[in-house]
Amino acid sequence: MILSIANQKGGVGKTTTAINLAAALALRNKKTLLIDLDPQANSTMSYLDVAAVERSVYDAFTDPALTLSDVILPSSEANLWIAPSRIALAKLEARLVGELDAHFKLKDMLAAVLPQFDMVVIDCPPALGLLTVNALVASTHLLIPIQSSYFALEGTDDLLETVDKVRSRANPLLRILGVLITMHDRRTALARDIRQQIDKVFGDKVFRTIITKSVRLEESPAYKESIFRFAPDSSGATEYYRLCEEVIDRV
Repeated sequence: MILSIANQKGGVGKTTTAINLAAALALRNKKTLLIDLDPQANSTMSYLDVAAVERSVYDAFTDPALTLSDVILPSSEANLWIAPSRIALAKLEARLVGELDAHFKLKDMLAAVLPQFDMVVIDCPPALGLLTVNALVASTHLLIPIQSSYFALEGTDDLLETVDKVRSRANPLLRILGVLITMHDRRTALARDIRQQIDKVFGDKVFRTIITKSVRLEESPAYKESIFRFAPDSSGATEYYRLCEEVIDRV
């Protein structure tokens, strides 16, 4: 499985989901590769000291002498490896404009390392540009995190349109694995209304697992640990492990 986690809206829990779902898969003894395609490098920072990262995904994209395996680093978690990002990745679109195979770069790079991993999780940037399209072209599945807020569904039409375009030409096998409701506050009537709206639009694509608001989830990246190591008894750990089981069942 190659799973992209994408939504062009920022602040919807993409990175939190990427780092903790990848860690949960690793806990299930799945050899897992987490690819950070966001120039903000938050997934990378959650596991590695960015200052110590000499080569990033950007280098693999732009240096013909390097392959993806040249930039992959082990994390502190067993069975989990990171293909790190750096701010330089923000320049990639300008570098690749006009190249005929621009949308297929990541897919081609992944082909060589796929036999080493059971699962690949891709943390996409909050935009529908070339980086996200590369992720969708390379992926077998897509997970869409949607924040439990008033503007939850804003922009999802654009994302689904992009998915349809990718399916129609570059990757007909891409399928939406599911929609994940994040930052949910069960106590409010608004949150319950938003959940009903999301259920109405996406139906059985919505995961049964819902990620509730959690201080622990926000704190764990600062300690360069997944939620399972930082706060194993927290609601966040329970919910992301449950999500992992749902993901495996759906695949």
